[in-house]
Amino acid sequence: MGLLLSLSPSLVQAHTGSLTLSGWTNGFNHPLHGWDHLLTMLAVGVWAAQLGGRAVWQLPLAFVGVMSLGGLAGMMGVSVPGVETMILLSVLVFGFLVVRSIRFQAVISVLIVVFFAFFHGHAHGQEMPTSASLLSFALGFMLATLLLHGAGILAARLVILAFAYSLGNSAYAEPSDNASTDKPNAQVTNGEPVTLSEMIVTERADSMVGYADSASQGNVGQAQLEYRPINRPGEILETVPGLITTQHSGEGKANQYYLRGFNLDHGTDFLTQIEGVPVNQVSNAHGQGWTDTNFLIPELIKTLNYQKGNYYAENGDFSSTGAANIKYFNDLPDNIVKFTGGSFDYYRGLAAGSSKLGDDSSLLYAGEVVNNGGPWTVSNDYLKFNGVLRYSKELEDSGWSVTAMAYQADWQSTDQIPRRAVDSGVIGRYGTLDPTDGGSSQRYSLTAEWHRQDAAGATRLMAYGLYSEMALYSNFTYFLNDPVRGDQFAQPDQRWTSGLKASHTFFHQLGAADSETTLGLQIRNDTIENGLLLTQARVSYDTVRADDVWVTSASPYAENKTRWNDWLRTTFGVRFDGFRFNVDNSNIPENNGNTTDGLVSPKLGIVFGPWADTELYLNGGLGFHSNDARGVNTRVDPASGKSVDADGNPVKPAAPLARTYGAETGLRTTWVKGLHSTLALWWLDIDSELLFVGDAGTTEASRPSRRYGVEWANYYSPTDWLTFDADFSFSRSRFRDDAPEGNHIPGSVETVIASGATFHDLYGGFFGGPRLRYFGPRSLIEDNSVRSDSTILLSAMLGYAVNKNWTVQAEMFNLLDRKDSAIDYYYPSRLPGEDAAGIDDVHFHPVEPMSFRISLKAAF
Repeated sequence: MGLLLSLSPSLVQAHTGSLTLSGWTNGFNHPLHGWDHLLTMLAVGVWAAQLGGRAVWQLPLAFVGVMSLGGLAGMMGVSVPGVETMILLSVLVFGFLVVRSIRFQAVISVLIVVFFAFFHGHAHGQEMPTSASLLSFALGFMLATLLLHGAGILAARLVILAFAYSLGNSAYAEPSDNASTDKPNAQVTNGEPVTLSEMIVTERADSMVGYADSASQGNVGQAQLEYRPINRPGEILETVPGLITTQHSGEGKANQYYLRGFNLDHGTDFLTQIEGVPVNQVSNAHGQGWTDTNFLIPELIKTLNYQKGNYYAENGDFSSTGAANIKYFNDLPDNIVKFTGGSFDYYRGLAAGSSKLGDDSSLLYAGEVVNNGGPWTVSNDYLKFNGVLRYSKELEDSGWSVTAMAYQADWQSTDQIPRRAVDSGVIGRYGTLDPTDGGSSQRYSLTAEWHRQDAAGATRLMAYGLYSEMALYSNFTYFLNDPVRGDQFAQPDQRWTSGLKASHTFFHQLGAADSETTLGLQIRNDTIENGLLLTQARVSYDTVRADDVWVTSASPYAENKTRWNDWLRTTFGVRFDGFRFNVDNSNIPENNGNTTDGLVSPKLGIVFGPWADTELYLNGGLGFHSNDARGVNTRVDPASGKSVDADGNPVKPAAPLARTYGAETGLRTTWVKGLHSTLALWWLDIDSELLFVGDAGTTEASRPSRRYGVEWANYYSPTDWLTFDADFSFSRSRFRDDAPEGNHIPGSVETVIASGATFHDLYGGFFGGPRLRYFGPRSLIEDNSVRSDSTILLSAMLGYAVNKNWTVQAEMFNLLDRKDSAIDYYYPSRLPGEDAAGIDDVHFHPVEPMSFRISLKAAF
């Protein structure tokens, strides 16, 4: 830290101004926008920690006190020469003091601190907005400064303590309550067969050696989520190593996802489930596989189980790159009430808890309200209401639960904008070309689940039903198709979804080997009404297509897992997926139809080891994703009204099911105590197919593709209060055929790096940590002549548990205040006055500027 400070004066940006906020919010944000103040505050905290004793609190309080006097002088217009020079000098002085660990008598240390504090306060006092309240601005500014001091103190202590722990005999934490301290019973003793023991893995820190089927599966628990800054619910999925969650529109819309060389759009090839209920929607009005996770409540999540690749018999549609299943608690450790407020009119209220109804029954309940304006010229006006109610009963060898969820939201949206419009000053970076874009969404579900396990086997039954509505209003090309009314379109979608999942596992032996065989059945039915309408300011004036859609699937599967000896395990599975795609009452009768299709998908996994707490994996399998039923039955292009395309060929329906081929080799090790590390080399092919494009209402050819890459995930706990994680993902994506336009796959992610540190229960109750996310450059066009820039986001959390009942925490996002893109596209669009053919341009959605949120939680 000190070395960084001593080398950083060239980076100092003195007082860059403030955002258009008011009161204490403006005061809180102000010190975060000047690198001089930010670095000096951190350095004062680090130096105080180095001095120790009373200096830990004396120096920060002295700085804030005298800084306030300097701020008052600045507000009153008192002239002080050389202010900016002294501020720059303070960065150098405190950097030098930290690097050399120089110690003075307490009085001298305080004098040095207060001398420079006056100049910092004076500079910021001069810049207080005239519209801001003096008292509220000062309180916000002082609080932010103290938090920065605290961050410096904690950073210094964390580095010192972690280093000391790593060198000493006590470098490693005691096992946590939920961590398994015993290896799975994988030994053969005196030739006797070994019974496969059940392992319950809920945290990333829990060892999966001796249990996992591949190097790329894992678990994330509440312990990883509660100390992690989360900007939106969809970012929960970023705990899956290598996965990126981003947004190109308003907060209520489903996120955009990237994983393993894919731009997954809104979820096409990654299966997301909540308690086994699929979130991905078939034949959604906007996009196949639509995955809206805005109904998730992070505080309720017990565990997230992820499996990457198409090697698992229980996963079917949408799971070619992987799958995640999110599970809620049946009962919470405490009842909580939580309020969060932050930048850009962000407010969140949460009340959640559970009650014991007898010795074996629990009632879980939660309610949430969120408002978010965002930094956009046209406010998001995002308003969300969310609720969960669950009754569960757990007996010695069985249990059941019934869960009800309800979610409703509406919003305005600022979609991606053309770079040329910003460069020319037509709109600002956070502006929009159609202020009427937006949408609304509703989701109501009821799930019943029953499970039983004994020495002979395990049985699970689950049935679900849900109703959802969605209405999107979007304009991505502005005036390209209609120079008068504009190109806005609406995509309404209303559906009933129901399903059943049943499985039974037999515990048995194959010769002398312990084995388990699972037979399962999954049934799903979606009854849908959706359409594509042309609109102006959300008023419809034409219908491109409107359809009643009925999609039904039945998927039996079987899987065998056998431990042949103490170093060899195998998994073999096979699954059949049968689909029926029906379209009725279409506004174009020729596009009515009924199509059926089915695929058999074998899976295979081999595990060698463990040796030295390390296992080697080989996995392979066939998978698929389904296509939109409207595309499967399309015979007339709804845009042109013709049964032939532009080349005079008959319009071809989309392939009902598109085959994927995947394989992987990897390793998992816990050989270094406290370190969980996995390495995977993977490969995935997709056949050529026709895809349905929801924004156009018709089909579009897709070329065969190949993706391969390497993933390295690490989770290190040197102590019981400190963890580090670092995940690296590199991939290469190309079309497999040769074409004049090139073989790069637009939007395919190439590099993802995610790392962070978390601490908890430090110095009586401090917790939190920083997180860094790197989303590398991507090709935006097939010949790779246009590429996106990289996106780097640094966020952090700092909280303090005052006692067992009260907790306060601050979350800070985009701490570097980078002007990166959340997402980039390259396509033609037209602004007023431009050529009728439009202009090819990069269209981007900016990341939000530096922002913060502060939460107060009461537990009882």
